[in-house]
This record gives sequence, C-alpha cells and structure tokens, in this order.
Amino acid sequence: MVINTNISAQSSANLLSQSSAMLSKSLARLSSGSKITSPADDSAGLAVSMKLGAQMGRIDAANNNVGNAISFNQTQDGYLQKVGDALNRMSELAVLAQDVTKTSADTTLYQQEFSTLGAFINDVATKQFNGVTLFDGVGHAVTTDSDANTFSMTGVSLGAATYTTAAGDNINTNATKALGDVKAAITQLATDRANIGSNIERLQMHSDQLGTLKNNLSAANSRITDVDVAQESTQYAKYNILVQTGTAMLAQANALPQSALRLLQ
Repeated sequence: MVINTNISAQSSANLLSQSSAMLSKSLARLSSGSKITSPADDSAGLAVSMKLGAQMGRIDAANNNVGNAISFNQTQDGYLQKVGDALNRMSELAVLAQDVTKTSADTTLYQQEFSTLGAFINDVATKQFNGVTLFDGVGHAVTTDSDANTFSMTGVSLGAATYTTAAGDNINTNATKALGDVKAAITQLATDRANIGSNIERLQMHSDQLGTLKNNLSAANSRITDVDVAQESTQYAKYNILVQTGTAMLAQANALPQSALRLLQ
C-alpha cells in the first residue's frame, strides 16, 4: 500500500472528469435544441448544415422575387380587365354611331364618351408597379431558384399601335373604321391577358417548387443539427448518474490512504 501516489483516486478523478464533460455537453444540447453546440461535435455535419442553411436563405429570397412577380402580373391583369371593359363599350358606341336614326348631335355625344374611354386606355399605359412600368412591353427576367436562374415574363405594351389607333379613332367621322380598330384591339387584349395568365401559372409553379425544395432541405438540415430530446434525455440521465457515482467513488478513493495509518499503530 502506497501513500504518495493514489492510483485509484487518479483513475476516479479522470473518469469523473469525462462524465462531467459529457453531462455538460448533454445539458448544452438539451438547452439549445441542437446536436452541434461546437464545431468539434460534428465538423463535417456543421459544414453541410451551413451550406444547407445558406441555400435555404437563397430559396426564400427567390421565392420573394417570384411572389412579387406574381403580384406584378396580377396588377397588370387587373388593369387590363378595365381596359377590356372600356374597349367593349367603345365597340358598342362604334355600332351605335352607325344608327341612321341618330343625328350628328347624337353621334357627337357618342364620340365624347368614345374619346374619354380612349384617354383612359392611354392613361393605363403609363401605370407603374413600385416604379416599374407595367405596360412598356418589356419581358422582365424573374429569379426562380437559389442559383439565380431566371424566367423571362412575356411583356404587354398598351402603347402598341393596335391600342393607340383604336383609342384615337373618331366614330363621328368614320365609325366603321373605328369599329374595326376596336375589334383588333380587343383581339390583342385577349392575347395579352392570356400571356399574363401563362406568366402567373409558370411563376406559381416555380413558387410551389421552391416551397417543396425548402421543406426537404429543412428536413435534411434537421437530421444533422436538431437534437432528439428523448434520446438525449436518456443520455443526460446516464451521465448524471455517472457523475454522482464518480464523485462518491472519488471520495472513497481519497480515503484509502488513511488505512495506512492502521498499519503504523
């Protein structure tokens, strides 16, 4: 029996230190909800998690862009619905102006309404969405994924000759020509609204795709970083018991050299 070197106490202290470290790590995981509380816990997993997190951030940004583009197209369509109402009324006026029972005073009144509606169409052509012109015919490129790939929306131009010609006609002098021009504008409007509908449908598909991708990336990231509370609670209970028993055994090991005194009595 030796006194200067207490091997049992040293071994107990070493095991107690290990148990205490694991207990502290378990407490950190439970309190943070993350399996990775320091890079040393899972360096490779941390690297993957960081890349997944960055990609999810870019997906959110792309989804915001897509959502704004959908709102842009919906605003366009809202205006074009009113333009359609105006063109429909203008076509009615062009037909009414050809009534042989109408006097020139009557057709002058029809022309006044016709020109007012034409001015409305010209005014709509200048409208903007957050400073971006709605009807300049430009096909804006919309970011659709985390790699900044784009989809070019089909543009609509209310400044096209088809619309401006119809808006500038005079049913008081040539109702037949005005009717033909308005019918051509209605046909063009139908095409433009169909293009906008296609834009919205395509963008909505991109938005749904981004949502699905983000959900799957979140699930993958969760498997790497999120702690399993039930499993970790079991580990916590284990290390807590080991710390308590280790403390008790260290006390016993420290008391062993005292037995050497009995040999000296």
